Amino acid sequence: MSLNWGVRKCIIDIFYLNKLNILAILMEYTLTNTHSFVAEAYGLPFLPAYKTLTKGQDVTKGVNFAFAGSTALNYNNYLNKSRILVPASNYSLGVQLKMFKEFRNSTCKSKKDCRSYFKKSLFLVGEIGGNDLSSHISQNFSNFRNVVPLVVAAITKATTTLIKEGAVEIVVPGNFPIGCGAFLLALATVYGNKTENYDEFGCFKAFNTMAEYFNDKLIYSINTLRENYPNVKIIYFDYYNAAKRLYEAPEQYGFDKSKTLKACCGGPNTTVCSDPSKYINWDGPHLTEAAYRQIAKGLVEGPFANLPLKPASFKIA
Repeated sequence: MSLNWGVRKCIIDIFYLNKLNILAILMEYTLTNTHSFVAEAYGLPFLPAYKTLTKGQDVTKGVNFAFAGSTALNYNNYLNKSRILVPASNYSLGVQLKMFKEFRNSTCKSKKDCRSYFKKSLFLVGEIGGNDLSSHISQNFSNFRNVVPLVVAAITKATTTLIKEGAVEIVVPGNFPIGCGAFLLALATVYGNKTENYDEFGCFKAFNTMAEYFNDKLIYSINTLRENYPNVKIIYFDYYNAAKRLYEAPEQYGFDKSKTLKACCGGPNTTVCSDPSKYINWDGPHLTEAAYRQIAKGLVEGPFANLPLKPASFKIA
């Protein structure tokens, strides 16, 4: 196996995490996701969730700290003060970091022991922040640009904390082209159905511009961290462009062109589509397994990981 991450990995939060293997994963949790396929490409097992760990359980391969509905910002502080209703999880990025430290204290015999372990690990910080941003888009559109620096600052702080804990290889993903997602496309009708509001692929331009704005700020922050910590490899996962290409040329990746903006599963009590592999959108907010597989291929095989990952042991089918 060419991977040299000590077959340990994962620690932090983000959008969906099911299966990963890297010492730490901090993020928002969802169904099968991009990280699952990345883990498979490196022959890594799916990580156990921190909150369900049992006494004596093997954690040498990594731990998953992600939760469904997680936010980058503290749920009880900023979000409530701004009167933004976030669909629910009290497991913000800060809380996940706290759990990581609890895990560290209960696992490592000494600080030196921890640092030795973390140097052989890959940390995934995200994707997280999507719930913060989507909540502002749907409830307080005008405040979106004000919340972006706060979300980026929270992600940067978490990444810096991990570096100080001894992490030397960290992945920080950006946001998806949210203007192509079935959930926010449904909300976009509130702003009018004028043709000029949509791009040639049917995505809502204003929402995608917001995602690009967030990603630009995040990349700037990552570059600053790289300058401050030149001995740490910080990898940016370009989820935006890895996913956007699926909407731009769906048939090239096995999707049905007539269904690219439709959800396979529209919600409770609805009939699931007969062939999810032909859809990009799963339930509105999340993508299908087939879409995540294609995104993962773009990350592992290039060109959507900056800096590139180590060569994978297995091909993503």
